[in-house]
Amino acid sequence: MTTLTSGPSMRRRPGGSPRARHAARPAAPPVRNGALAVLRAVGVGLRTGLVLLVAGLAVVLVALPKATGSVPLSVLTQSMEPTLPPGTLVVVRPVAPEDVRIGDVVTYQLESGRPEVVTHRVVAIRSSSDGTRQFVFRGDANDAVDAEPVIPAQIRGALWYSLPWLGTVNQVVNGSRPWLLPLLAGLLLAYGAVMIVTGTVSTVRRRRRRARRRERGVDHTRRRPQQQVGTASRVV
Repeated sequence: MTTLTSGPSMRRRPGGSPRARHAARPAAPPVRNGALAVLRAVGVGLRTGLVLLVAGLAVVLVALPKATGSVPLSVLTQSMEPTLPPGTLVVVRPVAPEDVRIGDVVTYQLESGRPEVVTHRVVAIRSSSDGTRQFVFRGDANDAVDAEPVIPAQIRGALWYSLPWLGTVNQVVNGSRPWLLPLLAGLLLAYGAVMIVTGTVSTVRRRRRRARRRERGVDHTRRRPQQQVGTASRVV
């Protein structure tokens, strides 16, 4: 007597024994466009660099001077070349007159109590019989010393640090528009935070979509109906 039994789908090789047909593998995910990925990376780098640049300017021009009681000034003349050429930012911090030494770069008032200041180098210190001191200044590019000696009341501070080419920026930020740089820094920092959050959410969503595609591919192979074929077996 012959009976029929059902079994897995079989495929017979020519001249050989039958073998089971393998389940189809899930299709590989599409390859990401390399040029698009590079452009995105460049865009993120430029945005990050711009945010860091503005934040750094805000620290150098506003936050750090205010925190230390220093004053950012812009070099307008050539009298201190080549040390401090025009357009250089100089940050002057308070100094006691008795701590000023020959060779220091010091900012002093042209007249005591007036806002006009000059930043030159101390070339001599004179002491009178009553103990008062007078300072003689000269610009590095000048042949002669400044016209009048300077008394301690005119000393506004000594050079702390200088940065080339930022004097013009300082004139805008700390001059007619002191609100500009803090506002710009805040806007860029907010923009950077939004971009970071958006990028993180987008990455999480992409990973979830990929995981769902993989799950659908596995379920498809598991649930795919198998072809029924008959195989004969002889019962004696």
